[in-house]
Amino acid sequence: MHNLKTINVAHSPDADDIFMYAAVKFGWVSSKNLAFTSKALDIETLNEEALKGTYEATAISFALYPKICDEFALLRCAVSFGNGYGPKLIKLKDKQLKRNFKVALSGKNTTNALLFRIAYPEARIVYKNFLEIENAVLSGEVDAGVLIHESILNFSDQLCVEREIWDIWSELNGENLPLPLGGMALRRSLPITDAIECERVLSEAVRIATSHKPFLSHMLMERNLIRVGKDELKAYLNLYANDESISMNETQLKALNKLYQIGYDKGFFEKPIDVNDYLIPTEYNEVRFS
Repeated sequence: MHNLKTINVAHSPDADDIFMYAAVKFGWVSSKNLAFTSKALDIETLNEEALKGTYEATAISFALYPKICDEFALLRCAVSFGNGYGPKLIKLKDKQLKRNFKVALSGKNTTNALLFRIAYPEARIVYKNFLEIENAVLSGEVDAGVLIHESILNFSDQLCVEREIWDIWSELNGENLPLPLGGMALRRSLPITDAIECERVLSEAVRIATSHKPFLSHMLMERNLIRVGKDELKAYLNLYANDESISMNETQLKALNKLYQIGYDKGFFEKPIDVNDYLIPTEYNEVRFS
């Protein structure tokens, strides 16, 4: 029997990541050469583990990628972009924020943290698991917090939105580009043929998921694999797991390059990068096996 090489895939426990990986989990897409296992971790833990090179394939915040680009290739698939929406800076209603307000963010390497720090350089930041941020604001532990994932859809009516991270991004990029939030990275130590196959499988998983959204959503709900209700799940997947999540288009690649240029110009990244130089060269198989 042919021994399959195991690819350990780490993703977040939020609905879009679970949804996009589900076709692999349920055996709807497979490989002759690779087997896949998965682990769900919160986004900042994923970012920290990516810095260590723990998993062969991992979901990351796009803002982390310049820090790991020498060790990981960037996959075109399973991406989440905001287009007129995204994370939200929230506070208690009627609360006035001072210039040095205390804020809870979901992790220092997240895209929302990068954009927040550019917009609010004097804010005092604490980092928390994204599931704890709303309560930290409600309790008065912090003055404000940035909500991500499903939290943006349903939060306490004691809270209001101070500012959309989308608005910060729009002011910075000036070109009406989509907001790059999260994607997948693959360790460069894998042979290139395995890397190409891994991207094929994961891309196909997202394509199958989006093509069978109602059926797959029902399966995930039935198995209690999702934290939100039916209506919230539908709304959330329409935002972050859709046809544009299957494979990055030119506009999305342009948005990523703009994010990395802004981060470099503001002193957050050591060097500017062009993401097109860091994608897996899928044409390799065509040349090798032609």
